[in-house]
Amino acid sequence: MENYIHDIPTKVYFGKGMISHLDESLRQFGKNVLLAYGGGSIKKTGLYDEVMKILNEGGFTVTELSGIEPNPRIESVERGVQLCKENNIDVVLAVGGGSVIDCAKAVCSGFYYEGDDLWYMVKYVKGTKKSLPLVDILTLSATGSDFDNGGVISNLKTNEKLGSGFTFPAVSILDPTYTFSVSKYQTAAGSADIMSHIMEGYFSKTEDSELADGIAETILKSVIKNLPIALREPDNYSARANLMHAESVACSDIPEYGKLSTSWPCHGLEHELSAFYDITHGTGLAILTPRWMRFILKKDPSCQWRFVRFAKNVWGLEGEDEHELALRGIDALEQFFRDCEIPMSLSEVNIGTEHFEEMAEHVCQVRALDKAFVPLTKEDVIAIFTDCL
Repeated sequence: MENYIHDIPTKVYFGKGMISHLDESLRQFGKNVLLAYGGGSIKKTGLYDEVMKILNEGGFTVTELSGIEPNPRIESVERGVQLCKENNIDVVLAVGGGSVIDCAKAVCSGFYYEGDDLWYMVKYVKGTKKSLPLVDILTLSATGSDFDNGGVISNLKTNEKLGSGFTFPAVSILDPTYTFSVSKYQTAAGSADIMSHIMEGYFSKTEDSELADGIAETILKSVIKNLPIALREPDNYSARANLMHAESVACSDIPEYGKLSTSWPCHGLEHELSAFYDITHGTGLAILTPRWMRFILKKDPSCQWRFVRFAKNVWGLEGEDEHELALRGIDALEQFFRDCEIPMSLSEVNIGTEHFEEMAEHVCQVRALDKAFVPLTKEDVIAIFTDCL
């Protein structure tokens, strides 16, 4: 088992009605608030009015950053930083899913960034940065951005989608009822993202980090149990609460404590797809993951033990032929995604071969795929993309 450091400074208010703590969460930092949100769904659900009532009654001065994209763009970060500087913002309040929170994190860090090129900050300045304080209200169970310091920002001019360390939220308010209105498609795609966050770290060479593996397997089984319920019964509180609980812990590094790093290869490949085609992140991960699994199992059969463990402990499968058991576990994952009506091929989301070479070359430059569970070359990446067609 490897050494690790635990450092998660975020205070979490989890459960129904926890928005009651919004005033005190903001007031400790000041009265000038930047309210960041996406395309307006929070207005349709009434959450915007609920938030504004609290802010107005508390005497806060509010500046709005709206229209943040599903794959947040550097232009939204630039706009947010400018608003913060023009309005002497004390604290940023992000209301939305992971994309809104990711953008808000970059805005918080960009406020103090000493330079004019915020894309340079995203691309090259790594690690937690000096930032404005951030409070968030989560509305989609997916990315875990409410509980980590990372954020992913897109630059459509350069066809890049890159993750970086920005800042941890000071406070996260997680009320599962705010996810009742999330569509079936986004619920399924978000849950695929949760599962990917677990599987990226689970498929590691470390064999003896038993607690981390147990946490990972339990989270996967929880999503497998609760996602179908949430799709059938959108207002099932227990299902939504368990998915929201899973998404926070899944991307917190806790399920990887004591394990060798894996470089998260599927996320690297998916970021290339999103950078060129702006597709839903969780959908891209669902398409890629089973193909990546089959590819590395064939390339390096010595990794079979991990797939056997996955099949037994996550899917409850049994059998004496370990190779067959490993493949059955992968098949079970793919069928689960299909049953949840997630598109399972690149052709279904209108992606062809035209950028495979360029995407493969770029991901090998920006991500340490040679340090992955099974190392990948440029040619391997192209083969995985091709298998996804």
